[in-house]
Amino acid sequence: MPQSAPLPFLPAIQTLIHHEIHISDIQSDSDREIMEGQEGSQQLQLILAHKLFLLTHPIVADIEKVQLRQEVLDAIVADDMAPLYETLAANSVLDLDQSILASMRAKIDEQLKKLDEKIADAEENLGESEVREAHLAKSLFYIRIVDKEKALEQLKVTESKTVVVGQKMDLVFYTLQLGFFYMDFDLISKSIEKAKKLFEEGGDWERKNRLKVYEGFIISLDRVSLKQKVVDAPEILTVIGKIPHLSEFLNSLCDCQYKSFFSAFAGLTEQIKLDRYLRPHFRYYMREVRTVVYSQFLKPYKSVAIEAMAKAFGVTVEFIDLELSRFIAAGKLHCKIDKVHVVKN
Repeated sequence: MPQSAPLPFLPAIQTLIHHEIHISDIQSDSDREIMEGQEGSQQLQLILAHKLFLLTHPIVADIEKVQLRQEVLDAIVADDMAPLYETLAANSVLDLDQSILASMRAKIDEQLKKLDEKIADAEENLGESEVREAHLAKSLFYIRIVDKEKALEQLKVTESKTVVVGQKMDLVFYTLQLGFFYMDFDLISKSIEKAKKLFEEGGDWERKNRLKVYEGFIISLDRVSLKQKVVDAPEILTVIGKIPHLSEFLNSLCDCQYKSFFSAFAGLTEQIKLDRYLRPHFRYYMREVRTVVYSQFLKPYKSVAIEAMAKAFGVTVEFIDLELSRFIAAGKLHCKIDKVHVVKN
């Protein structure tokens, strides 16, 4: 991967995916083998999705896109992602090679034949658990080749064969995987709501924690809630060190170290620009985070000198004056500015 085209938040998401499947919770050897193979596939798909995002990103240099294009093609061929290959070729992201497409299609047909034979055998000769495992294997195959529509159809079939709540939640997490790959926010939203309802029926706390991470890409909380629900949350602590600037960003906000906060904020925003999940929300994120931090700083005061506020944030008086003026005009901050002070309304 080119050094100038990083994958900012991918380590955290990879950790989430890695813990998404509890191998020890799986009852049969066959199901366990399926899940073990799926972990690596999920992480590779996250990398592929981000490389596809960078291929269309205007600030990534053309010379880097040459390498990215080859890496994307190699990943597609390695897992026989024929449906994705056809889509990318139709959108002129990749060149269509009919021999490559034909080879992938032949391998897909061969594998589907084997999977259907296993389903038929399980339905005729084995029990309900084996039938479910066979259908799950077919679902995961469609996910592996990134055939979204067929994967969703097969996941529904697998769900109809599933009784255990925890296993139903795992199927929802697979659906979320597809949603994040395709940035299908409607699918993501519906899947998260479904997972919440399943948890109420008896889902375990580890799966709920994974669901919280899916929900929590950006959380706007007051200082106390931020400390309780994010900074000290075990599921956040496991991944926070893998994301540059994030630990300093959160802790400096909670500790009211505003100069350090702004420094970390600047580093974090540069990464967000190159993150496929957060970039669509970049402008909103920039505005809301500054609203939170300015409000937090002003909360203890009835009046504070602009110079003192500028010093606390490590910026010029002119900068903070312009910032506050904009936020006040937009109704984000409820205060006013005189010649030298910020006065709360």
